[in-house]
Amino acid sequence: MTLPDDMQALVLNNDGFALKKSGSVLESLDPYVTLTRVGVPKPGPSQVLVKVSLASINPSDVMFIKGQYGQPRAKGQPAGFEGVGTVVAAGEAAAPLAGMRIAFATGQSGWGSWADYAIAEAGACIPLIDGVRDEDGAALIVNPLTAIAMFGIVREAGEKAFVMTAGASQLSKLILELAKEAGYRPIVTVRRDDQIEALKAAGAVHVLNATADDFHEKLREVMKAEKPRIFLDAVTGSLASQIFAAMPRGGRWIIYGRMDLGDTLIPEPGQLIFMNKRIEGFWLTEWMRQAGERRKEAVIDAQTRFADGRWATDVTAIVPLSEAVARVPDELAKPNGKVFIKP
Repeated sequence: MTLPDDMQALVLNNDGFALKKSGSVLESLDPYVTLTRVGVPKPGPSQVLVKVSLASINPSDVMFIKGQYGQPRAKGQPAGFEGVGTVVAAGEAAAPLAGMRIAFATGQSGWGSWADYAIAEAGACIPLIDGVRDEDGAALIVNPLTAIAMFGIVREAGEKAFVMTAGASQLSKLILELAKEAGYRPIVTVRRDDQIEALKAAGAVHVLNATADDFHEKLREVMKAEKPRIFLDAVTGSLASQIFAAMPRGGRWIIYGRMDLGDTLIPEPGQLIFMNKRIEGFWLTEWMRQAGERRKEAVIDAQTRFADGRWATDVTAIVPLSEAVARVPDELAKPNGKVFIKP
């Protein structure tokens, strides 16, 4: 296959981290990325070059381009952590992937998926079975594998009840499905009443609106009744602080995102001493490095669920790459679905 010399890409406008916090909402793409033409990259010995079919936009992507994620930006490189496409060139160690349709992550390569072509390490590529749609393949790694991995933490804890913030997110919905199948009792928080019934139907036993006047009272009641000891948190800030303080002895606050950039306080630090409470982080990249056989099992499980229809990615919009700067912020502002970029 003859490859072009250059391609379209949304490249980063800035290096490193932002000096000022600007929140998790993407008001505009203009300050952070520019649509331009760049040279088509060449894969290294352990890498593949992917012709991108569809690229996902995750909350981590938004935080990254704004300089508020845990990895520094590199000016001039394409953004985008995740996608689906076909391997059109491969380094020697990655040769078995040549020609395959794959889901891929670009966090280790630094050359993102919001482009005609992307670079990924072979270890961050997943060959896809035929029954997996591109929409599901493009969103296969960040959310589904995180859902399986974090629900594994819940299982290992031996407690049926657990808590999640950002209950209406794609990730939370996947975890709710796993919990419903296994008979667990999820407690989730949202910020809108119109999300409550759908999440209860999806498997949540309790759905609490964090903006309601009686939230604190209902939170205490639920914590006392259910006694959850695992808290999966994508939000942090004052909401997470309140939930953690209300949890019973032995509670574990597992942070995997930071949608609230305000201060996150520990209102009762003595609980860490006298109630054996813990605070820890979860990063999928690190979990995948260490998971071994569990990683293989999670990949098979996720693909099977998408192929047989138990899971399906809710799609808000598929935006052409050429229209992304103008359209993506408005599409991301719509609730309850994922936005994709299509080269």
